[in-house]
Amino acid sequence: MRITKLYLLIGPLIALVLAGTACQTSQRATALLPAAQANAPALTTVSSPAQQTSTEAAKPAPAEPVQPQQKPDPIAELIAEVEKEYQAGQDNYKAGHLEAAKQNFDRAFDLLLGSSPGVRSDERLQDEFDRVLDGVNGLELQALQEGDGFTEQKSEPAPIDEANEVTFPADPNVRAKAAEEVKATHSDLPLMLTDPVVSYINYFSTRGRGTLEHALVRGGRYQSMIQSILKEEGVPQDLIYLAQAESGFHPLALSRAGARGMWQFMGSRAKGYGLERSWWVDDRQDPEKATRAAARHLKDLYNQFGDWYLAMAAYNSGPGTVQNAVKRTGYADFWELYKRNVLPKETRNYVPIIVAVTIMAKNPAQYGLDTIVPDKSVPYDTVKIDYPVDLRLVAECVDASASDLQDLNPSLLRLTTPKDQEFELHLPVGTKDRYLSTIAAIPPDMRVWWRYHKVAPGDTLAMIARAYHTTPQAISEANNLDGSELETESKLIIPVAPGKHPAAEGTASYARAATRYKVRKGDTVQTVADNFGVPPAMVRRWNHLKGDSVRGRRVLYVHLPVAPNANETQGATAPKSKSKNGLRAVSGKPVVHHKVKQGETLTSIATTHHTTVAALKRDNGDIATLRPGMILLIRAGK
Repeated sequence: MRITKLYLLIGPLIALVLAGTACQTSQRATALLPAAQANAPALTTVSSPAQQTSTEAAKPAPAEPVQPQQKPDPIAELIAEVEKEYQAGQDNYKAGHLEAAKQNFDRAFDLLLGSSPGVRSDERLQDEFDRVLDGVNGLELQALQEGDGFTEQKSEPAPIDEANEVTFPADPNVRAKAAEEVKATHSDLPLMLTDPVVSYINYFSTRGRGTLEHALVRGGRYQSMIQSILKEEGVPQDLIYLAQAESGFHPLALSRAGARGMWQFMGSRAKGYGLERSWWVDDRQDPEKATRAAARHLKDLYNQFGDWYLAMAAYNSGPGTVQNAVKRTGYADFWELYKRNVLPKETRNYVPIIVAVTIMAKNPAQYGLDTIVPDKSVPYDTVKIDYPVDLRLVAECVDASASDLQDLNPSLLRLTTPKDQEFELHLPVGTKDRYLSTIAAIPPDMRVWWRYHKVAPGDTLAMIARAYHTTPQAISEANNLDGSELETESKLIIPVAPGKHPAAEGTASYARAATRYKVRKGDTVQTVADNFGVPPAMVRRWNHLKGDSVRGRRVLYVHLPVAPNANETQGATAPKSKSKNGLRAVSGKPVVHHKVKQGETLTSIATTHHTTVAALKRDNGDIATLRPGMILLIRAGK
């Protein structure tokens, strides 16, 4: 599993951080969510060591000579800490607490990777790293057989994080210009022009200009909805600029502190305003629900503090933090608290950022923003469903793409709607009736697995069956076909057996066992990914890497793509030798991945790659039939 530091827990292991507020701040404490609506795939846990029997415990211990006190073993202590986090991650995963599990696994890897160079050279740590990495990666590969597993929607960095880190001068020219604009600007929020506000106007006019422009474009999609809800809740319309500054109006925005969604709610605060989080859904990413919750939360904060600046500060760092600052100083005034430095740094910056964005957005011509064309709102149909369904099947029902459906349903964490609970599914406008009539042909308990296939010229039942890992007879029976003739452009129901799902669009199937690759001088994530024919993002996830550098790594782990019907124990390896942890070790040339083209045969491919037909069959599960698009694994020179 969106993920990211999830080394296959993607995107895909998600949800919880406890805070005093809806927004991010590095000082917030974390907490677990209540149990998820659906259970995670089952795990086999490691049993604890056997305990002494009561009889053994009752025997008097023989006297032992006094031994000199042994020095603490830092390696053993570190491994014990890692194990504690790893076991906690497994427990949270079993309970469906994905974000908590993700954080546990992240901390386990951080402990291993953050140790000193001398410690990292200890073989025990390398063994522990191998074991934990293999275990974590195995969870996702296991989960993928349950449907969509841990693969979550990819989150977007929250713009507020970058703005919080910058320091720009309060340019006198910028101040003079802004002062005139503020006088003529109508706003239902107070617009105080202070040095911090001026510095952020300078920032958004230069380095941060692209961020501001992108938010103004995207904001058009949600402006009408947001302003309508703010009006209904009786709060200032210009609070819309809080969402612009926080997330750039991106429902999938995720801050470094774990705040999520357009209004950047932390988990605990979100739940207090009715935003639920489960294995499948995070309401913080629902634009309408989150806007309603944010409006009510801000209204409560205003009623508590009687000032919108203090309400916004409390939205960021929690009402308790702001209340304590007021008590310490005796000033219920944000700018006084700012000057006295009694608020967290992020909160001190937070209000000036919002004020700066408001001034600029309400004066577009003065800042060269008047040529920006906002997105139009996207209408949609809504269907209330009480069954799980894969968005790819939904897309096939309404002739849309899976990405279109994800865009309309940003609260969905995966490509599957929730199990055992109702969900309001958003569909492209005008497609509700088509969906209801088309989905009716698919048994309710098969809507996560079965597919529709639009017949293309040249398609045969045998070809389609191979592509979906099913049989021609099963397709014929599901569609009541009399013969093998297929009508071009018609839609066929494809009865895919659970666990035999074809790879998702843009993804591949990967071998369960990892290939252990010895890092060489000059290697990068990109070069290793290119050598093995896998996406660089997957290499990063499998190895807990953030960038392109592999500095400090002696070994990388790669799960090789598997050709359809290939035997994983035979068909995904380069020249190998068994390592003591059971992973396959690469000792020679990297494996080559060949995509089969129309008209190619095993013989022609073997000739091209200077290998033999026997070797091709051996490395690809004794494959006999080729089809265009299939990926073959080739060991050159064999």
